[in-house]
Amino acid sequence: MMTTTTPTSVDSHRPPLGWFVSDCVAIGKRQIKTFLRSPSTFFFALFQPVLFVLLFSFVFGGAIPIGNGLNYREFLLPGIFAQTVTFAVAAATVGIAEDAQKGIMDRFRTLPVNQASVMVGRSFSEMVERIMVISIMSLTGLVVGWRTHTPWTQVLGGYGIYLLFAYALTWTGLFVGLTVPNVQVAQTAGVAWVFPLTFLSNVFVPTKGMPHFLQVFAEWNPISSVALAGRQQFGNPVVGVGTSWPTQHAALLAVGWSLTLIAVFSTLAVRRFKAKRD
Repeated sequence: MMTTTTPTSVDSHRPPLGWFVSDCVAIGKRQIKTFLRSPSTFFFALFQPVLFVLLFSFVFGGAIPIGNGLNYREFLLPGIFAQTVTFAVAAATVGIAEDAQKGIMDRFRTLPVNQASVMVGRSFSEMVERIMVISIMSLTGLVVGWRTHTPWTQVLGGYGIYLLFAYALTWTGLFVGLTVPNVQVAQTAGVAWVFPLTFLSNVFVPTKGMPHFLQVFAEWNPISSVALAGRQQFGNPVVGVGTSWPTQHAALLAVGWSLTLIAVFSTLAVRRFKAKRD
């Protein structure tokens, strides 16, 4: 007598946490391999930040006084770090929009994987590139005269603030990339809001010389908080800083901005990804 059995779902035999972690690692590995196997993408991702360091150090370094004979390059580098992790949001936006246009996101939706892990794995893989870029920029900065003047634990804390902010903006880029209709729109949407925020900040110059209303905006600007926190953590020049709350608590505000962005945009990105499946 022939008997039949009902297939048991593979998912029921997989521990939820182990499943999630395993899927995150698999998605992350796939994205890292894609990045490393594209020499042009890899080169320009590292070349552009280095170019910014050299350009602003040697071209504008002697033309922008920050007072009291302080080293502009030491003032500049923490700001360039903040600018670089901010501009990297464009790469996350365009990258996931391109995958969506090619149907890769649809393929992920059909696979027996934890749906949230697709976005989480993607976000962590983006951080590998950010770590590489900041490492190369740090070495370039040392070549042009940048130095840190605080204990190594405090220096690591500064880098931690940059990476946390980079992770927050990665989630912002992932959400925007899933929302726009195509790659062409993503290329604009990924950077349209970055330029005004970057230049209305303390990245390149102190905020003290700005008109009052712009100065207030710049002090609360998350990019300013990250750059100022980096200068404080590295022991680099902190000039043109008033007594307002955001300037006196830059590290706390930078972390607060980052955690808020992660909480909001990670939720929106995962929901957006799942919604397209349904």
